[in-house]
Amino acid sequence: MHIEPGIVHGAKMAFAVATSAGCGAYAAKLAWQDLKTSHIASFAVRVLLAAIGTFVFFEVLPHFPVGISEVHFILGTTLFLLLGAAPAAFGLALGLAVQGAFFAPSDMPMYFVNVTTLLVPLFAVSELAKRVLPQDRAYVDWSYSDVLKLSVVYQGGVVAWVAFWAFYGQGFTVGTMSSVISFGGAYMLVVLIEPVADLAVLAAAKALRRLEKTGILTDRLYNAA
Repeated sequence: MHIEPGIVHGAKMAFAVATSAGCGAYAAKLAWQDLKTSHIASFAVRVLLAAIGTFVFFEVLPHFPVGISEVHFILGTTLFLLLGAAPAAFGLALGLAVQGAFFAPSDMPMYFVNVTTLLVPLFAVSELAKRVLPQDRAYVDWSYSDVLKLSVVYQGGVVAWVAFWAFYGQGFTVGTMSSVISFGGAYMLVVLIEPVADLAVLAAAKALRRLEKTGILTDRLYNAA
């Protein structure tokens, strides 16, 4: 998911800056909540792990251009389940910045657009996990249907934001509509893969209970709410 440079430009970029700033403020709020039950070293390590994961998702895993953007295997729900909402948010933003600055400088003008596209769906996943999905079970005990719901929300949110930026930046044209449909159809295939990856990671985490007290994973991974 890298929206092509030039899709949003000029004065319209001010809205992207505003939305990304809002994401930063909300991420800071989540960080404050996280730090009430953890310590700063744990939080910093989880941010670093999320940033490394994000870099791998964008730069190492297979990705290909479709329509107005690129299809990446952004395992946002995996980062959320393992590391928590706030570290995942900061890690996504940091990893995207490092990848863009050092490996894809042409993407940097769209940084604020891409940050919003990644973080708003993550925040929606965080709320879903707290309000709808089982609170009496640790994440490692969730089912395929539980993680599928998270994946649909996250990947669907990414597609929705890409579509918004396309229409916002380029207007409602036949060409834009065709590009959005092509991208959306290709990108939602990730939904078929992400829950399987999530379950595999959760199974590994369950088998490695000794990691529970290390602080490198979110407490919610092993404990009910």
